[in-house]
Amino acid sequence: MTALEDEYTLRSFEGGHPFRVLIRTILSQRTRDENTDHASALLFSKFRTPEEIAQADIEDIEKLIVSAGFYHVKAARIKEVSQILLDEFEGKVPDTIEELLTLPGVGRKTANCVLVYGFKKPAICVDVHVHRISNRMGLVETRTPEQTEDELKKLVPRKYWLEINDLMVQFGQTICRPVNPLHDICPVSDLCKFYLEL
Repeated sequence: MTALEDEYTLRSFEGGHPFRVLIRTILSQRTRDENTDHASALLFSKFRTPEEIAQADIEDIEKLIVSAGFYHVKAARIKEVSQILLDEFEGKVPDTIEELLTLPGVGRKTANCVLVYGFKKPAICVDVHVHRISNRMGLVETRTPEQTEDELKKLVPRKYWLEINDLMVQFGQTICRPVNPLHDICPVSDLCKFYLEL
């Protein structure tokens, strides 16, 4: 067992419940983490299951998730996804990338997040942080998150796939920020292509 495996514990979102992870990840699209936290806490304080969300009035959902932004679109989307889960998946969130991608509003990042945080299945979620850091460090030279995912799958041993998104997101929020990265305290600046080319 490596030091990383010994010390690292994957953060838990929504208690690791696949449905809550799915809805939370849809809410997180194009918004900040604190807004996602607030919106998902309010939503799940009133509606907890696909049945409850599918039967809810859209206006009630909108009021609960307004802090997530784009709340008209997101409310309609999570209501639609909840109904599809009931109609096509017996009320359960599918646990394969192929099935997850059939849900409206679910792209590769969202699907991979559900696999990692909802099912603890190895996948690489590539959000803006993972895409930025991977390119800055010179691990990849890609233009899209999908390309970054493909390249990281070739580079990163499968046993680390669960952890890579969580570690890079935290690193991207605190040190390798989009603007004004903290090079002076970065533990990998001597390996970073972006820093070495400054």
